[in-house]
Amino acid sequence: MHLYAYNKTIKYTNKMKTTFLRGLPGSGKSTLAKRTNAKHIEADMFFYKNGIYHYDKRKIRDAHIWCQSQTKYYLNQGCDVVVSNTFVTIKELRKYIEIAKDYKSAYKIIECKNSYGSIHGVPAATINNMRNKWEVLPKKF
Repeated sequence: MHLYAYNKTIKYTNKMKTTFLRGLPGSGKSTLAKRTNAKHIEADMFFYKNGIYHYDKRKIRDAHIWCQSQTKYYLNQGCDVVVSNTFVTIKELRKYIEIAKDYKSAYKIIECKNSYGSIHGVPAATINNMRNKWEVLPKKF
């Protein structure tokens, strides 16, 4: 698995860890998240109803509000958390980092750069559009 680890780990006295997995659809984020011992959360989970995926682009904001809420909930419970979302822009990632900091959780960012094919059927044109909008993380983030 081809990964780039952006090791921006903040040290707090508390032992909680938050890992952010970012990458294009099909890059291996969900697969990697499932291999951790942390509570796995991603915005796509919002779209599952009775085990079936029903994506609705009109509800993507609601999905991220739900994902952020779940992140807060599990950090408040003292759990380690892994959030796997595309995080194409720095702005998308920044809100989640603020949450980790608010809960005094150490955090790290890992970029997944594989190409396994999207399990959610994201069209190639959409993935290319995301690739064109991709923002590289600054060295000091």
